[in-house]
Amino acid sequence: MKKIITSLSSALLILFASLSLTAVAKSAEFFTIGTGGPTGVYFQTGNAICKMLHKSAISAEHGRKKGTAKAYRCTAPSTGGSNYNIGQIAAGEFQFGVAQSDWQYHAVNGSSKWEGKQFSDLRAVFSVHNEPFQIWARKKARIKDFADLEGKVVNIGNPGSGQRGTMEELMKAMGVDNSFFKSTTELTSSEQVKALCDGKIDAFGYSVGFPNGAMEQAATCAAKASPINLTGPEVQGLIDGADYYAQAVIPKGTYTKQKKDATTFGVKATVVTSADVSEELVYLVTKAVMENFDDFKKQHPAFGFLEKKNMIKDGLSAPLHPGAIKYYKEAGLM
Repeated sequence: MKKIITSLSSALLILFASLSLTAVAKSAEFFTIGTGGPTGVYFQTGNAICKMLHKSAISAEHGRKKGTAKAYRCTAPSTGGSNYNIGQIAAGEFQFGVAQSDWQYHAVNGSSKWEGKQFSDLRAVFSVHNEPFQIWARKKARIKDFADLEGKVVNIGNPGSGQRGTMEELMKAMGVDNSFFKSTTELTSSEQVKALCDGKIDAFGYSVGFPNGAMEQAATCAAKASPINLTGPEVQGLIDGADYYAQAVIPKGTYTKQKKDATTFGVKATVVTSADVSEELVYLVTKAVMENFDDFKKQHPAFGFLEKKNMIKDGLSAPLHPGAIKYYKEAGLM
């Protein structure tokens, strides 16, 4: 009889726990953060934000009365990247997204690829890591600089991605189009490394923080790839012509057998949202990251050098969302 009662008690506990979790799921408001390829830092950024939010929510449960705050749950799926994320935010499909600082600028100002499609309601939350634009080339292709890409097979990135947009800006500055290459491919960031390692392409362009696992794979596979220098008057003209670009260096030794610094230009990764997203939600997301900052920085090596004071101003060309401003003022950061 005792065994039967114990089993019944266990069954009831499982039932009550299940009902409790179901109630939480039904009462929680779900939202989405657009990221990038599954091997990139954008994907890690979105999921790190979700992790910090969920951590904050669990902590809050211990000290608040029932019904005093809305529960939020987030998901951070892999996506096509910067411009795709901004487009989904504009359409109301995503509430947040990670985007390069240059595409944040173009979207809110209606320039470049956003000409005629200006998204004036785009709002900034904070910036994250530096993102050097890198062109990686396999060793046997003997590519040392941009000029050596002539007549080669090059991946220019999938349509809608930040890497595609930046590659096109660089090509424009260099005065070339697709005919400069033997052929081009439109592979995603998660597909291009395998193609390089398999010898199907000679090089690819990519905006990504470092160190990056996919780039290490490119350095150590059969391609024995390395990043090339992107310098000269054309690149300097890009930097001088836009506040969101800056010179960037990938230090030697960052990747296996990388014997020299790779000098290039880059942008910032930024977290953006819409003016239509509630002040409460943006406030809670911002607070979750900033109040779990040490833990957030541990989520990826690219976050290691982040400083709060820089995150609320560097790379932000869209207006800050009121919810973010509310937290920054409360925390004494503004």
